[in-house]
Order: sequence, then C-alpha cells, then structure tokens
Amino acid sequence: MILQDPLFVRHAGNPILTANDWPYSMNSVFNAGATLLPDGTTLLLCRVEDRRGLSHFCVARSANGVDGWQIDRTPTLLPDPDKYPEELWGIEDPRITFIPELKQYAVTYTSYSRGGPGVSLALTKDFRSFERLGVIMSPDDKDAALLPRRINGLWALIHRPMTLLGTHIWISFSPDLRHWGGHKLMLEARRGAWWDANRIGMSPPPIETPGGWLMIYHGVRRTPSSSIYRLGLAIFALEQPEKCLNRGDSWMFAPEEDYERRGDVQDVVFPCGYTIAPDGDTINLYYGAADSSVALATGSIRKLLAWLTANGHSEQSEDRRKRQS
Repeated sequence: MILQDPLFVRHAGNPILTANDWPYSMNSVFNAGATLLPDGTTLLLCRVEDRRGLSHFCVARSANGVDGWQIDRTPTLLPDPDKYPEELWGIEDPRITFIPELKQYAVTYTSYSRGGPGVSLALTKDFRSFERLGVIMSPDDKDAALLPRRINGLWALIHRPMTLLGTHIWISFSPDLRHWGGHKLMLEARRGAWWDANRIGMSPPPIETPGGWLMIYHGVRRTPSSSIYRLGLAIFALEQPEKCLNRGDSWMFAPEEDYERRGDVQDVVFPCGYTIAPDGDTINLYYGAADSSVALATGSIRKLLAWLTANGHSEQSEDRRKRQS
C-alpha cells in the first residue's frame, strides 16, 4: 500500500461549529453552504435541525473563516409551507453559487414535503432577504448547485435524481432559471464493491479551473450496520460539462475522527461549501460531520488536480472497455 500525504488537513479545533454555539434552542448544525463576501468575511449558511427534526437555515459569519463566528440571533431562512408547500418538512443542505451576471448569490437547497425531497432555488444579495423561485427539480432529487455562468447561453444545474434504476449525477439546462430541460447523465454511480457503488451525489459546487470543472462528490458505501459517506474527485469539460474527463478510482477523504464517526448519523463527512483563498489555490472545505456539527479541512486545488491525474481514468476509456468486453 502506497502511503501519501492527505489532500485535506483537518483543522485542529474541529468541529468549528456545534449546537453549543447557537443562540437559540436547536438539535444540531451541519451541511453548511459557504461563500466569501466582498469584505473578505466568510459566510456559512448552516443547516440547523430543530428538536422536531425539521431543518431551516441560519447564517454564521467569521473574519477568518475559523473562529469568532457571529451567528444570527434568530433563523435566517425558515420553511414557508403556506406559500411553498414543498417546504412542509423543512429545508436542507444549501449550496451557494455567486452569479456575476445577476450580481446575486444563488442558493440551491433541498425542500422536503410529503412528496419527498426536491430541489428549490432562492436568490439573495445580502443573505437577509431572499427571492424564492420555488421547486426547479421535482422529487426525488437533491444535491444540487448552479454553475456560476451560462454554458452556450443556458444556465446549468447539477443535481442528483433518485430512481429505482440508480442514483447518479445529472446536469440540466435553462434559459431563465425556472424552466429546465436538456437533461443529461453526468456521472454514473459504479456497481459492485466500489466505494462509490450505487449511490453518489455532488458535494459542494464545482470549482472552475483552466482544465475543467473540478467536482468533489460523495459516494455512499452501504454496510450491514449503516452507510459510510466518503469523498472522491472528478473533472468535467468547461464548455461541455456533461463530459467527464477524468474520475478518481479511490476515495480521497473519509470519516476518521470521533466527531465524524459518532453523531446523529455515524460515519459521515458531507461538504456543501468551500472558500478559496486570495492565492487562488488554498481551499477551505466546510463539511457536516456525522450530521451533528460543522468541521473544516484545508487543501490545495493544485494538489487535488495532480492527485486526480495520478489516480484517475477517463470515463470515455472506461466506456470503451465495457463495450469491448
């Protein structure tokens, strides 16, 4: 076995946010979307689960993205089932994309109702007021994020529909953020004993690099007692993002620490957001740990790309091998 330095280094003070930090009564905080504000402040849009088991969003701000968090004294965005019945059982797992063309932040999130989990979209300029666009992908669907710019004149949404035939990552396109079509399979869950067999999903929004859209995605390995959520890498063509250029064979980040292995849901690392430092390379990955807290790990985009080159393969080459076998 070849040992290597970890691609992400956990912060020594993990977890950085827990229920004990919150200014009001709740059960847990996890799966936070993240962005850097123009003044350099790190903003986390945290999923907060109340003691009924229903989730809402609450903003936490920090000057250094590590500590000194200023948390909104009341929930920032609550479900509104009277106007948006798809939010009856809560809103979950926000992902933030800044859209330069709109000069706004797009927040994609899971809206949960009797019909199951769907994908909803809201726009905001300040994370105080939000314009809800409602459901943009019907149940069962989740793990969604917008790309920050149009592709061939169309907005692009990465998401994860769930069907009896498999749970894979798809991409869809829209002229107006409201009407979606052109659905294409983007990344397929593998089969058999693989770490990412049968069920995968995008984790934070993809990172645009000169060589393609770099995606951190999660794979779910089912075990006799539970499931293990681990992270892998793939990269997609910039102007044809449904085309996978390279996919890592192994996972590169997994539950190891006690706060990741024990909690409301054991053995889970689940990032919904990151920030990139002014050097353009350092990435701060904010992830939910065991559905109970928010933790931080730091890595290098350059090293992620190098690892993927050394430890991945082209999906097109794999498809050819399957057809020839």
